[in-house]
Amino acid sequence: MTANVTWQAKAYADLSLDELYELLRLRSQVFVIEQNCVYLDPDDKDRHPEAVHLCGRDADGRLVAYLRILPAGLSYPQVSFGRVLTAASHRGLGLGGPMLEAALIEIERRWPGADIQIGAQSHLQAYYGRYGFQPSSEPYVEDGIPHIDLLRRGRG
Repeated sequence: MTANVTWQAKAYADLSLDELYELLRLRSQVFVIEQNCVYLDPDDKDRHPEAVHLCGRDADGRLVAYLRILPAGLSYPQVSFGRVLTAASHRGLGLGGPMLEAALIEIERRWPGADIQIGAQSHLQAYYGRYGFQPSSEPYVEDGIPHIDLLRRGRG
């Protein structure tokens, strides 16, 4: 079963206060509480004028999936995305693929042919590999969780 989710990409300045609150709350729920990572989630990158907040909303308008796209030079020399999550209520419904595809379309629209660099949890390496991401670092531990950097070469 796949949930009916609508994807919308917005700049920070285009987020309403309620949308901003909702995405920060969900990010804290997943990363700080569920994954027990104590860190300051709002890191000023959210407010960058070229940052993109990709929000997936269910039929009732609830935020159920999210990721953040960042321009080249902000986290990596390449365009990147992170803070990838699905709300606990919607896990296992096949949202990861559609969310990643929506992100790749948005990146191509804004930065045609750009390379994309991400830091992913190591257990997701094969998953991202299906979308053309290849290892670009040795494994490392971040916030107590094994990670690896992955690079997807642009099509340009």
